[in-house]
Amino acid sequence: MRLNPHLLAAYLALACAPAFAAGSDSGGSSSGSAIKITDPEYARAVEAVKAEQFARAIPLLETFLKRVPNDADAENWLGFAYRKSGNLDAAFAHYDKALAILPSHRGAHEYAGEAWLMVGNLAKAEEHLKSLDRLCWLPCEEYDDLKQAVAAYKTRQGATAAAK
Repeated sequence: MRLNPHLLAAYLALACAPAFAAGSDSGGSSSGSAIKITDPEYARAVEAVKAEQFARAIPLLETFLKRVPNDADAENWLGFAYRKSGNLDAAFAHYDKALAILPSHRGAHEYAGEAWLMVGNLAKAEEHLKSLDRLCWLPCEEYDDLKQAVAAYKTRQGATAAAK
């Protein structure tokens, strides 16, 4: 019996879909959903976020979440877009949703920690850093990035205190 190469390719794509969805385009998580790989709205939203077109990304992500609720990656991207747009209240709400859906979402921990630094709450940022320390058995970018942001924040605070 000869296998149809097109059917084999389709099978492999479906079998590997969660792994690809969990990659770098998922905002640093492992909650990948196969639907996101083929969802044009989600793809356009992530593309807009990466192009720093946050005003374009926000409605796309909100519409996606109406169709596909409880998606931690989409909530994380939406929080990121709101944070970069300056709406920290909305950003915190979406990071909280992402972490309620998937408490181990590394990207949401990193981005929430960075948002807490923006409002001057070092203790909350360090809570997220500790969470990442527990989640990252091997070195991970989210931990390294937040650790660097916390260190830079502490340096700035020290310089400000020394200038007074």
